[in-house]
Amino acid sequence: MAAKPLILIIDRVHPLLEESLRKRGFQVETDLSSPAIELSLRYPETRCLVLRSRLPVDRDFLMRFPHLGCVVRVGSGLEGIDTDFAASRGIRVMNTPEGNRNAVGEHALGLLLNLMRHTCRANLEIRRDSWNRKANTGYELDGRTVGIIGYGNTGKAFARKLAGFDTEVLAYDIRDGVGDSYARQTGMDEIFERATVVSLHVPLTSLTHHLVNDDWIAAFRHPFWLINTSRGEVTDTAALERALREGKIRGAGLDVLEFEQKRFGNQNDLKDWPPVFHELKSMPNVLLTPHIAGLTRESYEKLALAAVDKISRYFNMNNENIK
Repeated sequence: MAAKPLILIIDRVHPLLEESLRKRGFQVETDLSSPAIELSLRYPETRCLVLRSRLPVDRDFLMRFPHLGCVVRVGSGLEGIDTDFAASRGIRVMNTPEGNRNAVGEHALGLLLNLMRHTCRANLEIRRDSWNRKANTGYELDGRTVGIIGYGNTGKAFARKLAGFDTEVLAYDIRDGVGDSYARQTGMDEIFERATVVSLHVPLTSLTHHLVNDDWIAAFRHPFWLINTSRGEVTDTAALERALREGKIRGAGLDVLEFEQKRFGNQNDLKDWPPVFHELKSMPNVLLTPHIAGLTRESYEKLALAAVDKISRYFNMNNENIK
């Protein structure tokens, strides 16, 4: 009888992931602390690697596991994984953006409404015994044109959240044919011309690194609110700070920051971050959260179950008779 495929989990994930894999007939090992070389020595028969962002999965890492067939990132984005080298070795690389897309969509909408109505700022002022209605006069979302950059899982989720508002939603994506009943796909020229709200939902690639720069911002006809729940390095922080100061961007809601560590968990002391970050966080029209858009109690479980489903389908497609 053939040995059950070994699944190696190297990051903290919902317990349902390991439990469900075992029920489906897999061997499962969890190692949350060993470096790559120790992992390969302890678990040389690994067939599938499950991770978040603890270790870079580069060429050297992949070479250490001769039986590896797939890598599954529990979350969205694949940065930190050498996908080209994996493909050259026939290793399937997958992620699970469907597991936290609803959470990200909700968070993006929450950031936007808080910015437009000055909710967080007003709350802090009242706690400091300041009752200032006029300065906190807000704006309404109804009647606005919203541009969504990147119309995949989280972009579509955000568009669905906007369905209850009287907005026109325009979507830009490098893939053709992704528009739906919630957003009309268009080119960037129309978004530059008409949008007064822009939400970023793109992966971090060579094409999207510092997508939001001086030239990109200057291309917009109208001042706009910017929401970023994708990746921090999509935005050039210095350009963003200038645009906020000059009024080209009305406000920014940022769940991700250019200077955050690539690994999840505690960041370096924020006091050591560059001066431009401290300029940014001092601005009253900037709302910051610590990369939590996709982090909810519900999404933690949904991400795990999405990973289980993809692992099972991978092995079943390879005729390994997993439940």
